[in-house]
Amino acid sequence: MPRILVTNDDGVYSEGLHALADALRSIGDVFVVAPLGEASAIGHALTIARPLRLERLREGVYSVDGTPADCVNLGVVHVLMGLPDLVVSGINKGYNLGDDVTYSGTVGGALEGALLGTPGIAVSLERTSDPFDFGPAAAATERIAAQVLRHGLPSRTLLNLNVPRGVPKGVKVTVQGMRNHVTQVAASMDPRGRPYYWIEEGEDTYADGERADHVAVREGYVSVTPLQPDLTAHAALAIVEKLV
Repeated sequence: MPRILVTNDDGVYSEGLHALADALRSIGDVFVVAPLGEASAIGHALTIARPLRLERLREGVYSVDGTPADCVNLGVVHVLMGLPDLVVSGINKGYNLGDDVTYSGTVGGALEGALLGTPGIAVSLERTSDPFDFGPAAAATERIAAQVLRHGLPSRTLLNLNVPRGVPKGVKVTVQGMRNHVTQVAASMDPRGRPYYWIEEGEDTYADGERADHVAVREGYVSVTPLQPDLTAHAALAIVEKLV
């Protein structure tokens, strides 16, 4: 059976993590290595200024007091003792669309898998004030993961899945959308009269574009965006050559 390493950024006790792991057990041997606590919006960070603790919670489930990327590294080296066949990160409570992939710890976990040489999948579910129903997102991920295990992905590639609430109409292959972001930082004073600041979720709108991820989910489809760690602005190379 293929070996599948599962992580997330909502923490090892998140319902979405275990719904995902349960769904993937139909296609492989699943090992869960996830952050001990909340690690959202931490991106692709690695912990290098302090030691990490790896704890076995039960058979096949481990916690790490670090980031999703930390979890993938410890999972590969100290749990699996080698590369898995697939790294899957999620199910995140809330979309990771457009530019948010650069902040996302969910995407960061899948990205670490791709960098280490194994295909990665990140999966996120639309946020709701109602109880989350992870079933459709888990089922969609299981189907796509099975195809990835069967056919593979290009080297250093990961898939970013975003799933709308309810039963999706289908699946669309998309491109990363672009967000028009206005940042919000709240300021206040602590009881000793010292200022402190809280970065809030900004006022966001998306620029509509052909095949954009946010358009697909808005229309009720699962968005599947292939991503890569190469951030080179290839279209700008000729312009920069003239500058230097």
